Amino acid sequence: METVLEVSGMTCGHCKSAVEGAAKEVAGVSGAAADIEQGLATITHDESVNIADVKQSIEDQGYDVK
Repeated sequence: METVLEVSGMTCGHCKSAVEGAAKEVAGVSGAAADIEQGLATITHDESVNIADVKQSIEDQGYDVK
């Protein structure tokens, strides 16, 4: 499955890596790709993943997720 999240606050390559890394820390997430220009993060995951957990993990890094 894929879920696209709006992530605000990403401004550089480090931000991109931080968002992707935070998403991948959640069990069941197999991939994450952040797009700084569009302010989006595409999360690849299995059906067991609670997207709220992914959002929280990213927010814990200091980004706002919608």
